[in-house]
Amino acid sequence: MGRLAGKVAFITGAGSGIARVAAEIFAREGARVAIAEINPEAGRETERIVCESGGDAVFVETDVTREDSVRAAIANTTRRFGKIDVLFNCAGGSLPEDSLVTDVDLNIWNRTMPVNLLGAIMCCRHGIPRLIDSGGGAVVNMSSGAALRGASPAHIYTAAKGAILSLTRAMAGAYAKHSVRVNAICAGRIMTERIVRAYGTPREAGLVVDRQDQAGRAREYPFWVGQPVDIANIALFLASDESRMITGATIAADGGRSAY
Repeated sequence: MGRLAGKVAFITGAGSGIARVAAEIFAREGARVAIAEINPEAGRETERIVCESGGDAVFVETDVTREDSVRAAIANTTRRFGKIDVLFNCAGGSLPEDSLVTDVDLNIWNRTMPVNLLGAIMCCRHGIPRLIDSGGGAVVNMSSGAALRGASPAHIYTAAKGAILSLTRAMAGAYAKHSVRVNAICAGRIMTERIVRAYGTPREAGLVVDRQDQAGRAREYPFWVGQPVDIANIALFLASDESRMITGATIAADGGRSAY
């Protein structure tokens, strides 16, 4: 029996990257999966991949920055599967133009905060009541190692991901009485399609020197660069009953950069 047997998972941003891999893994472990994605082509492709592998998945078009879209996506998922047990808020990302607070164009704020912070709030706002209806469940929020270090030059993204950690702790305390657990993952440099386009292949990522001095980081923190499956496996653990004693926690998967 799979680790998520009988559960229904709602995964945002599941058209690519970490969330797509998580959809595949969650389905393989027995979950029925809602592919919440703004891009229909990408969402349907993930649905196809999961279903052709023997899983049960449905694409639900979702703009996490719009409350009406999130409300409809949660309702459609509940109609299709009858319930929701797991909410994985994975949609998000940074922009290369992000910079120091004294230098950054404030339009970056308007493009970064909605998808990274408001999106998680909207999905929790409408998803957590469904978890409560199911007798409890797990929320997994995607943050970043940048939220733990305070040293990233991408100040807007850092602020958004830092807010995710505070929100995670607040929700964990508020919904524990309903048997809803809320945890966050702080990822290092994960070689998603977007990151590969920006920084090259996994091998090149440790060699290319850019404005963030990646070569030096790769030497000092050899576990800093990972694959989407590395984070998806952590999300699987937090979504499963194996982590039933864990809530309000921040799991740092950043190769030790926030520790030393």
